[in-house]
Amino acid sequence: MHEMDLPLNRRRFLGLGLAAAGTLGAARLVRAADEPGATPPRSAHTPEDALERLRAGNARYVGGKTSPRDFTLDRQKLVGGQAPFAAVLACADSRVVPEFAFDLGRGELFVVRVAGNFANDDGLASLEYAVAALGVPLVFVLGHASCGAVKAAIADADGAERLPGKLPELIAALAPAVRAARGQSGDPLANAIRENVRLQVEHLRMADPVMTPRVADKRLAVTGGVYDLASGRVELIAGS
Repeated sequence: MHEMDLPLNRRRFLGLGLAAAGTLGAARLVRAADEPGATPPRSAHTPEDALERLRAGNARYVGGKTSPRDFTLDRQKLVGGQAPFAAVLACADSRVVPEFAFDLGRGELFVVRVAGNFANDDGLASLEYAVAALGVPLVFVLGHASCGAVKAAIADADGAERLPGKLPELIAALAPAVRAARGQSGDPLANAIRENVRLQVEHLRMADPVMTPRVADKRLAVTGGVYDLASGRVELIAGS
């Protein structure tokens, strides 16, 4: 996949986002979490902190030790704004809910979802907003086992009947992962799912002008993993 120009003027977008972050974000983040109407403080400040929070939360989820949630209190804390500690590019599959998988509450993750968890222009712009305006130090690409979108892309590569509407565009976005997985030993679907995570991570790391310089100076990490539907475990993808 290659990066395409955003439909919005990127310079204008960043100017608006960074201006908002500069005038409102800093002041809000120093308020106490329990102050009525205040933005909760960010719970992870470095990429390493953020990834460790995801790992720990997933371990609780897998082990059946998830944290109790008071949704009424959550609503009050989030009235003043948001301070997520990570952004997640996830599939739209109804069985995969990032907040559940990582045992987190509302306001802790900035989630972008699309079938096949790939970064199209709109998804990339949303993730750029999370990084540039909200200051998240981690972007995590979350694939999952038995992904129907990737399965459809494999079927299309094998000459299946063309799908209607906009579905061919979605399939085309996943075709590079299918090609990358060809010839690998093991299950073709599982291999393509893993390759899709790797390719999306690479795509996001190279997204100028927002992602690349932050990755280079270690203010931002982009990584990913695959969610297992049966166990709930998120396997980090080596080299992602």
